[in-house]
Amino acid sequence: MALLLNHPLGREQAKVMNRFDITKRLVGLLHNDEAVVGGIGYTNFDLWAASQGAGGRRQQNFYMLGSMGLAVPIALGVAIAQPRRKVFALEGDGSMLMQLGSLSTAAALGQTNLCIVIMDNGAYQITGGQQTATGQGADIVGIARASGLVQSAWAGDEDAFIELVGRSLKEDGPWLIGCRIDNQKPADTTERDPGRIRDGFMRGLGVRT
Repeated sequence: MALLLNHPLGREQAKVMNRFDITKRLVGLLHNDEAVVGGIGYTNFDLWAASQGAGGRRQQNFYMLGSMGLAVPIALGVAIAQPRRKVFALEGDGSMLMQLGSLSTAAALGQTNLCIVIMDNGAYQITGGQQTATGQGADIVGIARASGLVQSAWAGDEDAFIELVGRSLKEDGPWLIGCRIDNQKPADTTERDPGRIRDGFMRGLGVRT
């Protein structure tokens, strides 16, 4: 594992980006049926909106409903079950703060096909914009490094985000990419049909026909 250089050392040095824009950029880089687990809230909604293409909606996405803090544990389970598939967890800062122990678990297991992307706006935006601990100085990337996730870095801007995602697709992880994001409303709202989401994801992973 290589230390990540030439990226911001702290949260305050990273550019504030648009969540939907960088989600679209991420989805555009996925060409090998990579799995993506979207945490609850606006992170999830923008993944839903960004994954609609000419051939329909991307089946390798799992859209969580009401399970705050579990994007990383679910993605870790998928990564363990399908070690040849790259797996991404998209999580908000508030949800990640609820499940910090999953970072040390991912580090201890050394799951090489896992990449965690944290969308950090310092607020519980979907419930009214209450401030999270990251808005008061907590640094998720610093916490991840201290938990053993050596390949953790802030994406300084959109180009840096693309670079980090590209590296995670080509090189062994586990990875964690921190993204400072704005407070814009999501581009769409995920359909709330748990059975359909589950079945579509299972078909996308090739475990159900």
